[in-house]
Order: sequence, then structure tokens, then C-alpha cells
Amino acid sequence: MSWARSRLCSTLSLAAVSARGATTEGAARRGMSAWPAPQEPGMEYQDAVRTLNTLQTNASYLEQVKRQRSDPQAQLEAMEMYLARSGLQVEDLNRLNIIHVTGTKGKGSTCAFTERILRNYGLKTGFFSSPHMVQVRERIRINGKPISPELFTKHFWCLYNQLEEFKDDSHVSMPSYFRFLTLMAFHVFLQEKVDLAVVEVGIGGAFDCTNIIRKPVVCGVSSLGIDHTSLLGDTVEKIAWQKGGIFKPGVPAFTVVQPEGPLAVLRDRAQQIGCPLYLCPPLEALEEVGLPLSLGLEGAHQRSNAALALQLAHCWLERQDHQDSHPTDIQELKVSRPSIRWQLPLAPVFRPTPHMRRGLRDTVWPGRTQILQRGPLTWYLDGAHTTSSVQACVHWYRQSLERSKRTDGGSEVHILLFNSTGDRDSAALLKLLQPCQFDYAVFCPNVTEVSSIGNADQQNFTVTLDQVLLRCLQHQQHWNGLAEKQASSNLWSSCGPDPAGPGSLLLAPHPPQPTRTSSLVFSCISHALLWISQGRDPIFQPQSLPRNLLNHPTANSGASILREAAAIHVLVTGSLHLVGGVLKLLDPSMSQ
Repeated sequence: MSWARSRLCSTLSLAAVSARGATTEGAARRGMSAWPAPQEPGMEYQDAVRTLNTLQTNASYLEQVKRQRSDPQAQLEAMEMYLARSGLQVEDLNRLNIIHVTGTKGKGSTCAFTERILRNYGLKTGFFSSPHMVQVRERIRINGKPISPELFTKHFWCLYNQLEEFKDDSHVSMPSYFRFLTLMAFHVFLQEKVDLAVVEVGIGGAFDCTNIIRKPVVCGVSSLGIDHTSLLGDTVEKIAWQKGGIFKPGVPAFTVVQPEGPLAVLRDRAQQIGCPLYLCPPLEALEEVGLPLSLGLEGAHQRSNAALALQLAHCWLERQDHQDSHPTDIQELKVSRPSIRWQLPLAPVFRPTPHMRRGLRDTVWPGRTQILQRGPLTWYLDGAHTTSSVQACVHWYRQSLERSKRTDGGSEVHILLFNSTGDRDSAALLKLLQPCQFDYAVFCPNVTEVSSIGNADQQNFTVTLDQVLLRCLQHQQHWNGLAEKQASSNLWSSCGPDPAGPGSLLLAPHPPQPTRTSSLVFSCISHALLWISQGRDPIFQPQSLPRNLLNHPTANSGASILREAAAIHVLVTGSLHLVGGVLKLLDPSMSQ
């Protein structure tokens, strides 16, 4: 433990930058639509991102907030204040025709499906999501594409300068990182005159800063589970109460099948608020009245997200009286009816239009059940970070392995690359991953390089160096402990009676399963990928290897195995930020 920590302490650097205090004279009382793009020297994209990063809440302040349990309602009121200071009123957001989506698992994928479907109708779409994979501008999309560095820079400085005008002794002029980006997204969408905006909730729902939206067109709740317990509560029912906070009077809302407890909470919340809440029928029901649906995102769990997306898109089109070129293609073939088990009306079953079918098929959402095939290496990328999403990830990964099974008998190596952050139970997540029988488990912080200087999109000031170091070492200890328990269990089972029972035709008991996974901790993502790929990834080809990369005996012996393997399968999971860092290195086009 001391070796890994001392090595990481000596190499890892999180750079701090100073805030830019530039202001625009007379901008304080003007709407942003009147602002020209600033042309001041040095106001490049990376400058904007570095200044944005200074709004990240530092780790010590986060701890203070948790202790004080500050009034969440006051946080929403503060968001409305910042919106007004930026030159907008809450009522202005109604012009965006918003689809507001929350959930624990799959809310981002649901949004991606929904946006792609509606874009197929010729609509100009806005899409606000979090977190980003590689560049922060990915969070704000127009017609499915991240806004350009130039557009991001323009809107960032307009908003930053506007808010800076209100700086005084008694008020903090700048909102926090996520609030700022939410405000910026609203301004971008209004100025770009989108036909609709798909807005993904950040955390929770009731007190999330996106919940200043008063009149969305439709709301959605994807699968619920345990996450962000320090903020949302330690039971699924408490979390469901938070998620149901996005419901609005008279605005239709849809959800997928949930456990009875949290679904009952959603139902009660909807009744109290006066929101008509519907339960989505499974995708199979829509396929029964049409053709099988092909999804652009892999994994059985994506079918639930696609079913929710179809209902959200269908409802939006109906409420906006959108004239489809083939209106008869949308047919409500079964009327809404109460579900006896759930006491919720079922959403309509309809035949998806060609636009809807193509939208589901063409959806791309990086870092979610994504596979990159690179020579002998296959990278399986999924940002699963809750127990339910990791279970779905394991199912998808094992099915993918089964489909790619080699028939030539060549040697294969299976590697887990993992990190987990926040208050998540990493031991529970790792236990779910253990049945995959990895040969190596690799842990590293969510930083691409040992120094993040010059890479503002990947900087994170919300955690300290000691925290990320100790967290990775704890993951390794949890994993090794699980391996020890499994080894003991297999030892006893191998000494027991023949598993086939008396009279079996087996000549000997089944050999015990592999029990020991070698584990390693690296100081950053690039070092982990260097060791895993051993120069065999045709795209990830660094110019030089760190001298001490193979100092550890396990790293040295494993390098020989990796260089000779016929196939290397790498599952990257546990954190969307980790997956984003890996994508940045494996897919340089995402940084362009």
C-alpha cells in the first residue's frame, strides 16, 4: 500500500487555475440575445473551460454542505435568482418545449433515444446531459452534435461576464459548475431557436437545478435504484420521492416498470401534484403490432429505455400537434387501461413510425454498452456505477463474450479496468463483477495523465489527491478480499462429494474454478492502458513507455502474457468519468 501511494503521490498532479475576472461594460441589464461573440485575445475554448473549472465546488466545501444539510428549496430559489441575473425569467424556458427526464439508471440513454427520434421528424433539437465523456461541450448539443468550441466560448463568456456584473460584498456572483452549465444550456437553446430541448436531470429531481422548469411538455422517469444516498436518501422509496419532484400539474409523465415500493411513491407524488402518470408497456408490446425494433445501443436493459423514449416522443408529437408526413403510421391500437397490479394507467400501445424506428436504430451514446474492436484488443465500455446498472453491464459483457468466442483455441486474457467515486459502495459493485472471472483487475483514478495541465476538460477539483489515491487502493483491497473468499469457498467445494451425486458417470469431480485475480493500481488512465495494450492497439500508440511501468512483479509477468495473447478483452466500468478518460485516449476524434 505504501509503494502504490508514494508512487502515485510523486506523479499525479491536479492543476489549479485562477479565475478570469473579465467583465463586459453595460452587459448586466441586457438579454444575452443582444450580445456579440467576444473577440478578445486569449478567449479560446480551453481558457473558457479552465475558468469554468474554477466553479467546481472544492472537496472541503462539499463536506461542509453535507454537514450543514443546507435547505434544498433555497438552492432552487438561488437558481432562479441566477437565471434572472443572466437576463432570463422562468417563463422564458416554456418556449423550449422541454422533455424533462430523471431516473437512476438509463436516463441518459432514454434522452439520447428520444432526441434521435424527434430529430428524424425534421425538428431542431437541443439536448442537455451530464457528465461529459471527453469535452465539456458534449453536455450541450444541437441536433445531436456537441456545440462547437467557438459557440461554447462565445456563450460561456457572455454568461460569465453578465453574472460577474452582480458581484458585491454580500453575494457570490457565480453559480457552481453544474448550475452554470444548466443556465448556459438554456441560453444556447433559446438563441439557437431549437424546436425542443431534451433535458436530463443532474441528481435527483425535486431540488435539482434543472427543476426550475415550470411547464415541460412531458416528463419521464427511467429505472430507479440506489445512488447518491447522501443527497437523496438511503432507500429506493426516498429516492423515488426525489425523482417524482419533476412532475408538474397537468403535464403527462411516463415511467417504466419499477419495484412496487418506489412505483407506489411515484404514483402518490403524481396524484398530489396533479400529474397524469402512465406506465410504459414493454417494447415487446409495440413489436407485436409492428415489426421487430433494432436499437443502436446494446444490452437487454436498453429495451426499457427505448420503450420510455417512444412514449415521450409520441406524447411530445401529439401535444405539439406535429403534422407527420404519414399521420396514419401512429395508431393507438390499444386504449389506455388501468394496471391492476400497479394501479397506474398503461400508456398507449401504438405502431412506431418509420421515423421512430430509424431513430432507435441510429442512436449513438458513447460510453454506454460500447464496444471498440482494435486488433487483438476488444474494449467493452460501460459507465455503470450503481448495483442495478452493473448487473446489467455484467449481463451485456458476458453475452458479448459468448458471441465473440474464439474457435481456434488461441489464448485469451480478460481484464477489468475499474474505478468508483463518491459515496457509492464499491465493494458491492466489485462483488457483482467477480463472476466474470477476470485474469487481472486494474484500478486507477479518473485522470488521463499524471498531470492534467493543458487538458482542462478532464480537470476535477472536487476531490483531493489523497482521496483518489486511497480510493483506488481500497478498490484493490476489496477485490483481493473477494478473491480470498472465493478461493476458500472453491477449496472446500473441491474437497466435497461428487457434485453429480452417487452413481454419477463422472470419473472425477469438476476442477475448482480460477480463484485468484492479479490486481494492479496505476497512477492514471494512460499508464493503465499502456500496460493493458502493450503497444498492440493500432490507434493508441504512445511514443514512449514510463520507465517504472513494469517495476511491480505482477505488471512485469503480466506484460509477457499480454504480448503473446491471441485476444485481450477489457471491460471498463464503474464510472462514466473513467470511461470518458479511456475514450479520450482510444478515440482521438472525440477530442477534435
